[in-house]
Amino acid sequence: MTGTDPSGAVHPAALAALVTRLREVHDRGPGLILLTGRPGDGRTTVLRELAAHHDGPVRWSTAASWETGYPFGVIGQLFPELACATQPRSATTALATAADPGHGAATNPIAAVAESAASEHPDPAAAVPEETAGAGPAATISDHGGGRGPVEVAAMIAERIGTAETVLAVVDDAQWADVVSLQALASVVRHYRDARLLIVAATVVGDADVAPGAVELLPRIATGTVRIAPLTVAEVGQVAAHRGLALHPSMAERLCTHTGGVVRDVERLLTEVPPQVWAGFDPDLPAPAAITAKTRAALGDCTASARRLIEATAVLGPGTAVGDAAALAGIDGDLLTVLDEAARTGLVRLGPQGLTEIGPADPMLRAAVLADMGPAATAELRCRAAESTEDPVRRLRLLVAATPVPDAGLADRLDALADEQAARGAWGTAASLLRDAGRLTVDRLTREGRLTRAVDALVGAGDIFAATALIPEVESLRETPLRNAVLGYLAMVRGRPAEAEIRLARAWDLVNAEREPEVAALICQRYVLHALCRCRPTDLVDWADRAITLVGSDDPAAVEAAAIRGLGLVYGHTAAARRSYSEISQQIRTGAQVQRITMGRGWLNLITDEFDDARSDLESSVPTTYLGGSTRISLWARAWLARVQFLTGDWDDALHTVAEAAELVEHTGIVLSAPLLHWTATSVHCLRGDWTAAQISLQHATTGPQDYEIMRVPSYLARAQWAEARADSAGVLRALHPMTQAWAWNGPDDPGQWPWADMYAHALIAESRYDEAEAFLARHERHAAELARPSAQARLRAVRGQLSGVRGDLDGARAAFAEALEQLDGMPLRYDRARMSLSYGQMLRRAGKRREADAELSTARDLFAALDARTYVTRCDRELKAGGVRAQRAGRTGDQLTPQENAVATLVARGLPNREVAAELYITTKTVQYHLTRIYTKLGIRSRAELAALRENT
Repeated sequence: MTGTDPSGAVHPAALAALVTRLREVHDRGPGLILLTGRPGDGRTTVLRELAAHHDGPVRWSTAASWETGYPFGVIGQLFPELACATQPRSATTALATAADPGHGAATNPIAAVAESAASEHPDPAAAVPEETAGAGPAATISDHGGGRGPVEVAAMIAERIGTAETVLAVVDDAQWADVVSLQALASVVRHYRDARLLIVAATVVGDADVAPGAVELLPRIATGTVRIAPLTVAEVGQVAAHRGLALHPSMAERLCTHTGGVVRDVERLLTEVPPQVWAGFDPDLPAPAAITAKTRAALGDCTASARRLIEATAVLGPGTAVGDAAALAGIDGDLLTVLDEAARTGLVRLGPQGLTEIGPADPMLRAAVLADMGPAATAELRCRAAESTEDPVRRLRLLVAATPVPDAGLADRLDALADEQAARGAWGTAASLLRDAGRLTVDRLTREGRLTRAVDALVGAGDIFAATALIPEVESLRETPLRNAVLGYLAMVRGRPAEAEIRLARAWDLVNAEREPEVAALICQRYVLHALCRCRPTDLVDWADRAITLVGSDDPAAVEAAAIRGLGLVYGHTAAARRSYSEISQQIRTGAQVQRITMGRGWLNLITDEFDDARSDLESSVPTTYLGGSTRISLWARAWLARVQFLTGDWDDALHTVAEAAELVEHTGIVLSAPLLHWTATSVHCLRGDWTAAQISLQHATTGPQDYEIMRVPSYLARAQWAEARADSAGVLRALHPMTQAWAWNGPDDPGQWPWADMYAHALIAESRYDEAEAFLARHERHAAELARPSAQARLRAVRGQLSGVRGDLDGARAAFAEALEQLDGMPLRYDRARMSLSYGQMLRRAGKRREADAELSTARDLFAALDARTYVTRCDRELKAGGVRAQRAGRTGDQLTPQENAVATLVARGLPNREVAAELYITTKTVQYHLTRIYTKLGIRSRAELAALRENT
């Protein structure tokens, strides 16, 4: 194959599928592949790219509507050596002349077939009887009036193709192909399996005005189908980039939605619309000129009533009640007749629930209808529509679209409605309303303030790309505290702390807190977020208290600051942090701020080892589709939820959460949480031994902006996880060395949030740096105790046991491990439990306590196996083999089980699933699984079946 990589094509997936099938002809034999798609989707382009990839013969044909009834017309294009007439005068004489121009005799075999068929059916359109159109590919010449038929022609084609090299035969616009040509091609594929031939027939779907014969036959004779999907947002961006236009993702999404992802229309608009439009915010995109012309012609053929209904529908937009459209159009008579005529134009489409709903057929046709109406008629109709519209947002948008000059009153109404929408969490709507208000505002300062607030709302909506596109315009405005606060906020979510620091400092210097307390409180709230991302808990609390002091606890900025304040208090003041969230949860029960409070509380619960509560709160904070909500908050909720899922052993759920959130990061441009997400994914993939996926996740975690501490720390931990999983203790130390520096104290060193100290100490021991490990452990053990982080204390205590073991203090080691396991008791930390058992077993084996080591290593192996942590299952197997002892499994009873374990074992032996056992004993399913692991270890068994058999025997 020649050509470029299919990934560079407009439709790479479709091209790749065709290239693969073309390469398989030698092994799989000939085939007839249907390439289907909508009008204008780039089928011909894909065919040309396929031809460019093929280094063998390419035969090309293009069917046409006026040649549908011309027998063997497509064959004549594909194989001109059989029929080489290119501009036939008739179905008979053209082929005959081409065969023997001197004598006029139809000596060419294909010409003979055509002549026979034409003599039977002088009208080319009737050359193939209706019953022939539905006939199978094995039809004989009797269908064509004598002579050779599709089967005989197939034999000639197979002879000419041979078996030396693969031939690519293309039939473009195959919906117009003559049936006998398709039958002949199908017969080649069916009966000549040695023929080196791949036929690709491109056909349109969703078009009623096509030849029924070919459309019905093609799916029956095809050996495979490749469907061209609409362009994705990313692919629309790539098409624009190839034309030298850099579309920010929100604009690419707008263009994709407007065109339905149809390549032809995307390319037309990129050509016809001025480049400066694509750099703007929320532009009204037109229809391509060709669609506008067709729409104008269709409207010209309508009756006055149908035209008025179509125009009213265009003004009201999708999802309009038919009654509302009819009322606006002034239709009182036979509405069904008017509806029927309007629908036949293809400019409107009835809704899915019968005749009660109507809307424009697509956004481009709507734009074309509005353009044909003209500004005056459109404005008049919009004003009338606004009078009868109940939805306040829709009403004001109709009025804005009908207002060509500034209107202070309307601008004030838009501003007020934007505040209402923002309070509900509808940030995108608020941004659009503020932008419209700015356009209608004469006063410069007010106009600039509204533009600045529009950018702020865009950030709140999570549309960072659209907000970024407006940076040059905002920077050109007069410098104000609000302007700098908004630009600082935008720098923050883009992961640029130095710029955010400068912008916020300038905003604080400029603001007069007495005259503008609301703006001052907003700046304080942005400082709260900045301190959170810098992992500076003391600064966070200070700025939150300032915001609340300035405007009181009920102001939106103060509420958001208070929602984060507890995450600063948790560093050394856990009880106060809990009280803070309890108080604000009582104060704020509804609205968009509830999401922030719930997410913050979930984050706090994770840090303080309340994992069930953390999961509940974080899951509740993910949705943004009801009761308001912020995409930024949702991303943080997903990032920390994935950590909870990882720690509690729900690794598949964790990967799913990461995948959804990573897609949202890509879509919004909010990069702050990306390293945190990919740290979790890297951990799971490493532990499962999926090194390719782990490397990809690690690259995502460690590339891009890393300036904020909340981005930098998880990138270090992801590197350390990679190194530890590969038993590279020196690599762990290198990865975590930055965390030992001064900047990492007083925030990034909270082990409840960033559990790295035990990994570092373990690596020091592996490198035989015992004195360093002792000093390091002592410091971090004190710190974890001061902060009251039980799980971190347990992890560090286990490392203490490991250090005691290598120094020969076996009693001290046993005591330390026992304390560590006891501290974990009751916590759903399956991975940590397995890790400690592995470390304990390794220590015991090296101390010569092989039988004790075997029990711990077996427990670790079972726990790791339940997590599908293949990397560590293999490590456990190596340790067990090196120990040379496997616990005797015969003759064990349930005497050594605790009462709870005995109850679980009894119910499981009866065949009850974990869910029913949990319900019977009033415990969680995770606790059942935990008990089962211990039961299996104590009884020396590995399955529920063995447990049932053992209980039956005893």
